[in-house]
Amino acid sequence: MSNQTEWWAPVERGDQVAELFGGDPDARQPAPESRRTRQRGKAKAERERKRRRRRSLGVLLVALVLVAGAAYVVTELMGGLFSGDGQEQTVQDYPGPGHPSAEVTIAQGDTGGAIGQKLVDAGVVATVKAFTAAWAAEPQAASIQPGTYRLLLEMRASDAVAALLDPASRSSFRVTIPEGLNAEQIYTKINEKTVSITVEALRAAAADPAAIGLPAEAGGNVEGWLFPSTYDLPPDATAQSVLAMMTAKTVEVLNAKGVPADQWETVLNKASLVEREARLDEDRPKVARAIQNRLDRDMILQIDAAVAYGLGIPGTQLTTEMTQDASNPYNTYRHPGLPPTPIASPGETSIDAVLNPEPGDWIFWVTVNLDTGETRFAETNDEHNQNRELLRQWQAEHGSD
Repeated sequence: MSNQTEWWAPVERGDQVAELFGGDPDARQPAPESRRTRQRGKAKAERERKRRRRRSLGVLLVALVLVAGAAYVVTELMGGLFSGDGQEQTVQDYPGPGHPSAEVTIAQGDTGGAIGQKLVDAGVVATVKAFTAAWAAEPQAASIQPGTYRLLLEMRASDAVAALLDPASRSSFRVTIPEGLNAEQIYTKINEKTVSITVEALRAAAADPAAIGLPAEAGGNVEGWLFPSTYDLPPDATAQSVLAMMTAKTVEVLNAKGVPADQWETVLNKASLVEREARLDEDRPKVARAIQNRLDRDMILQIDAAVAYGLGIPGTQLTTEMTQDASNPYNTYRHPGLPPTPIASPGETSIDAVLNPEPGDWIFWVTVNLDTGETRFAETNDEHNQNRELLRQWQAEHGSD
């Protein structure tokens, strides 16, 4: 017997060969696919999977957008009733009464919305919407005065409106003094805003120059030294403390501009004339130059505003006869040089005009349009008369004297 493993030769079936024990291979399985066919099938299946993933991702994104939109709508409609920790809390308006404390400054001209935003920023009320609703519901809300108020934090909006209407809530009174007012007009303005500080008390305080810190250069007269600005006055402000504050501001401005102390009164005097004579800021340096040119030539100033100040009347009431009254020390038609004191409180623009007048040889000026404030300047009397004729034409066309 041979050691060789036995085997049987394949049995022929027609022109094909049957495998041993396996039978007909065509009968057991389909013919194998080619490699290229298999690769095309795999690529097609992969494309289909990617297409399904993209479609699923698009659906997911649309769903997320819808959910986010729905959440926003719910939040707006519900007024933000839920906090981040899951506890319910109203954020449209605090329940009150609040807790100490915050200070909020209300400016002149602030609207309900502007005040509401300041209160939200300070933590006083929850939302501008809640405050403006409470503001609209309060008939007296528009009478809220400028000033600094001490309020509670997290107040109910309606309580905040009530507190702003209560003078006891004010920690300061805001008073704005515009440029060009004289001392008496300033006293009236302060009294209107503070009520408790009377005009009489202010006059009495002004009569004590040392008590209000009036510099010796003022010669004991406060006119021109009450600087026009906005002041926040504490509730316990007095006539003396208010005038001292305003006088100190004038000294501060003059020092900042490098004006020597011995020139303070002169600068304020000239600037007060510029303030009352020039209607437009761009004309102030020209008016300052014309005034200085007249002084340098020893010409009388002939400034109506100064004459009217000396008589205690508005300039519109001034007559030609009044300009000939030598008994008025402020009559710059009859008395040479500057008036005895400033005639108003000048602002920084007029002070700067005096310190830096525009170069020119003008000695005359006249406002030719009383609506726009247009002013013409002249070097000769003939030119000035032509400009005056323009004023008369304007007055004739507008029915003005």
